[in-house]
Amino acid sequence: MRRVNHVVHGGPEVLFVENAPVPEPGPGQLLVACEAIGVTLPTVRRVREGPEPAPLAGEIAGTVHALGAGVRGIRPGQRVTGLCFEHAYAELALLAEPLASPIPDHADAITAIALVRSGLIARQACATGMLGHGETVLITAAAGAVGTMAVQIARGCGARVVAAVSNAADKRAHLTNLGAERVVDYADHDWGDPVEVVLDAVGGDLLSRTVRALGPGGRLVTFAGQPGPISSRELVLRGASATGFRMGAPPKPSLHAYWRDELWDQHRQGRLRTRVHDQIPLTEAARAHETLESRTNLGKVVLTVD
Repeated sequence: MRRVNHVVHGGPEVLFVENAPVPEPGPGQLLVACEAIGVTLPTVRRVREGPEPAPLAGEIAGTVHALGAGVRGIRPGQRVTGLCFEHAYAELALLAEPLASPIPDHADAITAIALVRSGLIARQACATGMLGHGETVLITAAAGAVGTMAVQIARGCGARVVAAVSNAADKRAHLTNLGAERVVDYADHDWGDPVEVVLDAVGGDLLSRTVRALGPGGRLVTFAGQPGPISSRELVLRGASATGFRMGAPPKPSLHAYWRDELWDQHRQGRLRTRVHDQIPLTEAARAHETLESRTNLGKVVLTVD
């Protein structure tokens, strides 16, 4: 089977296509024939600067080809999506059963990639920030895959959304159409009035500025971004709090399943729209990484398997 791999760190140019044996599913694992693969910014960063070369992780969607020992809730031939940590950029990939979500009959693999994982992260971020009706939330990386979901979910909670992005002029129409009340650029001197909640997926040098964007009693939720400083003095002055969560560690299964069903219901009702920036063949994975590194994507970048 075809698989994308890398053996040294660097930019998109270090990715290459290789012939690899079909993996055997171990206990609790599914072997999935991939139709679509979601490219994530953490994986792009790890290729460039991780501690050591590692298998490319990503979201996968496709049909279950074989089952490992102990799998009870999934059957061969069923269509699933989920986060794969073991060579996701491949024609066949391994998926742990707890991370697998069924794809409804009416949906295709591309929609599943754009909706489920990004939507679950956005939903968890809003829940962690205890986002309430009438509050204002600042969302960084708002034009990306998770941000696109977060803007809509926050609006569904009755919140007012300030979307923060790079190159705001190119992304304003997209975000306004999703429900953002204002769109600000990271480079802007003034982001406007203080907010009750910040959902930050950027981190790094921007993190300290997101803390200063909080009003009294504000809540910062940080996830997926680069490490960055948070001033305890700034938190104390505002009576604010900061919380983080790991995207690779889902909440308890029952809550995960409830949120997943909620996402599909809202999508079916037209209340939650997916946005796919580009569909790129698996063999051109380097081009997908280039897109994410350029920060030009509006929504999800997906690899397709023919």
